Amino acid sequence: MAKAIFEVDILTFEAKALQWAQQFNEVCFLQSNGYTDEYTRIQSLLAVDAAYSFKAMDSNAFEGLEKFRAKHADQCMLGFFSYDLKNEVEQLETTFPNRLGFPESYFFIPRILIHFSKGSLVIDADNPQDIFNSIEQITVVNEPTHLTSIKINNRLSKLQYFAAFEKMMEHIRRGDIYEVNLCQEFFAEKVEINPLSVYQKLNSISPTPFSTFFKLGDNYILSASPERFMAKRGNTLLSQPIKGTAARGNNAQEDAFQIETLRNNPKEIAENVMIVDLVRNDMTRSAMPGTVNAARKLEVHSFKQVHQLISTITCTQDPNISDIEVLKNAFPPGSMTGAPKISAMQLCDLYENSRRGIYAGCVGYFAANGDFDFNVIIRTLLYNSSTQYLSFHTGGAITIDADAEKEYQECLLKASGILKTLEA
Repeated sequence: MAKAIFEVDILTFEAKALQWAQQFNEVCFLQSNGYTDEYTRIQSLLAVDAAYSFKAMDSNAFEGLEKFRAKHADQCMLGFFSYDLKNEVEQLETTFPNRLGFPESYFFIPRILIHFSKGSLVIDADNPQDIFNSIEQITVVNEPTHLTSIKINNRLSKLQYFAAFEKMMEHIRRGDIYEVNLCQEFFAEKVEINPLSVYQKLNSISPTPFSTFFKLGDNYILSASPERFMAKRGNTLLSQPIKGTAARGNNAQEDAFQIETLRNNPKEIAENVMIVDLVRNDMTRSAMPGTVNAARKLEVHSFKQVHQLISTITCTQDPNISDIEVLKNAFPPGSMTGAPKISAMQLCDLYENSRRGIYAGCVGYFAANGDFDFNVIIRTLLYNSSTQYLSFHTGGAITIDADAEKEYQECLLKASGILKTLEA
């Protein structure tokens, strides 16, 4: 492939490029929305049209992907892992139906890759000038987000959520687990939406550093995720679990109060510290001995909808452990399970009354230079345009000090951006 640099108005060209990309079966758009730290590598990235692809429906996802990546080691590769790959990692079982019809894992090598940065873009393709010209000719049309009214249903009623919460508390009191991430599904059936328009509305309502639009045929991931699951920079691995949530205030004074309250809340701190310990343990399986470090803990990050407590854990990768093994060793994201991890996942399967599927999995990329970056799929709409089934989950950590009503309200707070997006 050839590379060419173009000077453009980025926002205008980005909107045109996203609309142009909808003609392809495979589209992945990663957007950081201006959030940056020392680990940020892309402002936004658009990949379209699979030259080669890998898909796993129910088994051997990690082993198969290892072989696929070995064939394409020097190329950019984008895709996702479903949460239900826990069944492959830990020999667990999920009995609820796969209503969305996503594969368990899918990755593709794009024919066309567009890197956006301030004031310019790079098109990496066989014919970059032709692609630039085709995109420039696009007229952006602001289409309605959905074509039919959307009635959101709860897979668990509030009473059923409370019952599941109490069951989890019984397990905590018995010592079976000491933290668990109880999630619930919200869904709608026979719904027609414009996935791109919905994603763009969601991104404007809830801009986050790991925002994603992913299209695979009739399946769509429309994500406003604020959380990084795992990344690699050189020989350094890092994970940034989120645990601890507070609503934004109505003004600067209220916001400052909410931040200070979150920073000093014993329950929220305990949730975060427990998951940091779990993630540290997961990362030791891929680390050089003695290199796992959690020096940055309990930092408050503010997003448009919420404040969150985020910790950063790093280590030096063991050169004998492949990148695919690194992800498998920490999968699924510890912030979405609980601890001990296997027991928590078993109990979630027992009481949640729905299949998580893509939710609580991860989506991201392997770069040509050997780095990778994956988010945690939360604050995310999932949609199958052929079956017209739409779904999203929310959840929160339960510990011995948890209160059912507060946890339920936290689920609704985390759903607020999506619910606002789906309003007419």
